[in-house]
Amino acid sequence: MQPRRIVLLGSTGSIGTQAIDVVDGAPHLFEVVALSAGGGNLELLARQAVHTKAKAVGAASGDGAVLQELIDDAARAAGLTGYRPEIITGPDASTRMAEIEADVVLNGITGSIGLAPTLAALKSGATLALANKESLIVGGALVKAAAREGQIVPVDSEHSAIAQCLRSGTAAEVDRLILTASGGPFRGRTPQELHGVSPEDALAHPTWDMGLMVTTNSASLVNKGLEVIEAHLLFDIPLDHIDVVVHPQSVVHSMVQFVDGSIIAQASPPDMRLPIALGLGWPDRVPNAAAPCDWTKATSWTFEPLDAAAFPAVDLAKDAARQGSTFPAVFNAANEEAVMAFHSGRIRFTDIVDTIEAVLSEHPGSSGLTVESVLDAETWARARTHERLAVSSL
Repeated sequence: MQPRRIVLLGSTGSIGTQAIDVVDGAPHLFEVVALSAGGGNLELLARQAVHTKAKAVGAASGDGAVLQELIDDAARAAGLTGYRPEIITGPDASTRMAEIEADVVLNGITGSIGLAPTLAALKSGATLALANKESLIVGGALVKAAAREGQIVPVDSEHSAIAQCLRSGTAAEVDRLILTASGGPFRGRTPQELHGVSPEDALAHPTWDMGLMVTTNSASLVNKGLEVIEAHLLFDIPLDHIDVVVHPQSVVHSMVQFVDGSIIAQASPPDMRLPIALGLGWPDRVPNAAAPCDWTKATSWTFEPLDAAAFPAVDLAKDAARQGSTFPAVFNAANEEAVMAFHSGRIRFTDIVDTIEAVLSEHPGSSGLTVESVLDAETWARARTHERLAVSSL
């Protein structure tokens, strides 16, 4: 059996680097044929290219000649001669990589800039291993219409868990989806206590290291709100049948409740290599992708309800999803701008969700969902967010 041909988008980020670990552990199953990254770490991208011997390498920013020089240097250091991949640079580099003939495209890009690569991967016919939740959230019906049944395999740990649990029953037997949340660094804080937390506090996640944007979204639970929308779109479950429960140990990654009252949970130590491996190998499991729970040691798992007063982002995300159209795109774009304002010291932590709510309340919506209407809504949301923050900054 020939190895599956893999395209890695966002290869220098957390998802991409761990995906290469998975490929290294199962070279008989997977072969990387193309890589792309934003361009902020061309040296790492060059080393990854040489390590995987990818046939094509893309970077959204940076000079192609410089990238080629870095690849040549990395190849010499590795003792690899004659390696000259195709190099593509520019804002559409990841989209171009997604069009390359492959069996699986792993979209590990952060943010709604992943929408065009997501649509390109689906058009190519490859399986889309989706870690870029934002492209599905802002693209909504566009992405679903472009995908054949079973073409999208979720890589987020929560949605991977749900996909696994859903194997236990038919669609008609599903009652509720239950997404677990670690609670982030501010679990148990009151709204008043959250008012003065610092950017450093927000990045001190107890379980995951996911980069500035995603880690901050986890602290505000905006990330969980986005995941609720993603679950709604992926699994066609009504928003009112998707719950969030706080599980600080991050071992139970999500659950499915069936109509007879049975609840099936997926549990494993927190390690993104497991859902990444499932995304690459679906529907087959990859042996030894990650370590299992150690049942020789005493352990406790706890669950507690979400404090919606302290963390209103989940309910706000559901409201945006109910309105549909371009409202989820506005939710996401306003959040991204507010998060950056928080980290630059211009607003308080609690202003992030307040800003999203205010911008959503002003959004006129769109008569139809197209790539252009999504981009227009995002542009409007970012501009309106900046306007609001200019008069409300600290």
